[in-house]
Amino acid sequence: MTVPMIVPLSAVCLLAAPAAASPAAAPQRDPVGGPQLASRGIVLNKAPGVPALPKLQFSSYLVADADTGEVLAGKDPHGRYLPASTLKTLTSATLVTKLDPNRLVRPSQKACDVEGTKVGLTPSMQYKVSDLFHALMMMSANDAAVTLAEANGGMKKTIADMNTEARYLHADDTLAASPNGLDVDYGLNIRTQHTSAYDLVLFLREAMKSPQFRTYVQATQFQFPAPPTKKERKKHKKVGGYPIYTHNKLLPGQKYGYRGMLGGKNGYTVHAQQTYVAEARRDGHTIIVSVMHGEGSPFQAAAKLLDWGFAARGKVQPVGTLAAPGDTQAKKHTDGESGGVLPGTSLDSSGGSSALVWEIGGGTAGALLAIGVLFAVYRRRRHHPVPSPAGNTGLGGAVGPGGNVRPAQGPAGNSGGNTADGGNTGHYAGPYNDGPYGPYDDGSYNDGSYNDGAR
Repeated sequence: MTVPMIVPLSAVCLLAAPAAASPAAAPQRDPVGGPQLASRGIVLNKAPGVPALPKLQFSSYLVADADTGEVLAGKDPHGRYLPASTLKTLTSATLVTKLDPNRLVRPSQKACDVEGTKVGLTPSMQYKVSDLFHALMMMSANDAAVTLAEANGGMKKTIADMNTEARYLHADDTLAASPNGLDVDYGLNIRTQHTSAYDLVLFLREAMKSPQFRTYVQATQFQFPAPPTKKERKKHKKVGGYPIYTHNKLLPGQKYGYRGMLGGKNGYTVHAQQTYVAEARRDGHTIIVSVMHGEGSPFQAAAKLLDWGFAARGKVQPVGTLAAPGDTQAKKHTDGESGGVLPGTSLDSSGGSSALVWEIGGGTAGALLAIGVLFAVYRRRRHHPVPSPAGNTGLGGAVGPGGNVRPAQGPAGNSGGNTADGGNTGHYAGPYNDGPYGPYDDGSYNDGSYNDGAR
C-alpha cells in the first residue's frame, strides 16, 4: 500500500518546536586562533617577571600583539556577546575603502529618525562620506551609520557585505544584523546579532590599515556641516556647522588620555553593557585590546590591559594567534546573503528572546526528527482525518538565516531601550533616568562628557 506523506510545513514546525528550544551544540573543533582560545575563562601562560592580569568586571576580553599577531591573554575570547557600537568598526572596515570620501550623500528621513545617539542629519542637506565617517567613529552617530549603509546600496546589501567581510577576516563569532550595533531598537538579540572580543580585535586591526580610517578615529574635534542659521544666512553663508567631539577618552588630551593611543571604538546598550576595542603603540610595539559585557569604565579597563600587554609582550608564551585575513571567496560575493537584516525578534528584560523563534536542526538529527514528525502526523491522520489547510500557515513569515521562522511583520516600532544619549528620543524611561552612567560608582563618568547613548 502506498501511503501519501504530504505534511504541511506548519505542522512540522509546530510539532518540532519543543525539540528546538535550545540551539544545537557546535561541532567539536579548535576555534580560530588556536585550541587554548576555546576556554570560557581566563587564558594565560604565566611567566616569571610578568605582572598578574588586572581584575576586571568584564565577561570577555583579549590582549594581542598587533605587530606579531600573537594573542597574549584573554578571557572567554570567543564568547559571543551583543556588540553595541563596537560593531561600527566592522561597518567601517567594510565600507571605508568602498565609498569615495568626497562623495555627497543625502540621508533618508528614516536614517535621520534612527534611535539613540545622532549627529543631527537632515534630508535637506547632502553630506560628504568623510563627514559621515567622522560622526560615526568620533561620536558614534547612528544616523550616520544608516546613511552610510544607504550610500552603499541599502541596509540589506550593507549587512550582507559586513558579514562577508567578517568571514574574510575569519571572524567566525560574528553575525551582524545592523550597521550601528543597536539591538533592542531593531528587535535583535544574541542569536540574531553577536560578536566576540577576538573578532573585535580583527575588525579594528583591519580597519586601521586605512589611512582614512585612522584620520576618523584619531580626531578629537571636527566641524560638522549643518544648514546655516538665520544669522549665517544674513552673511550669505550656504552651509553652517557645529563642532563634534570624540567619545574615545583614551585619545590624547581626553580624560583618560593614554600615551601612544592610536584609536578605538566604544559602545554601550542596556543588554550589551560596556564594550570597547583600542590600539596603542609605544617604543616601537603595538598592542590591541578589547573588552565586552562589563559594568565598569571600558577606558580604564582597556588602559590596564594595554599596560599589561606592553609589559608582557616578548615574555609570555602566546595563547593563540590573530587570524590573517584571507581568502576564500568571501570578497567575491559582496552581495551575498551572509546574515539577515533586522529579524523580527526582541529582547526581554533578561536579555533572552521573547519572540517566537523555532529552529529545526539539520543533518542526521534533523532528518530523524522530520521522519518522526511525519510518522506521528500520518498516524494521527489515519485515526482523525482533517481537511487540508487552506491558504498559508498563519505565520506569514520569512525563513531567515539558519532556518529561523520569523513573523512577517518587522519590529513593532522602536522599543526605546537604547536612548541613553540624554534626549534624542525621550522614549526610554528605564535605567537611564539618573543619567547615562548613574549606576556606576567608580567615578569614571562624573564629568558627563561620555554621552554615547545607544551605541
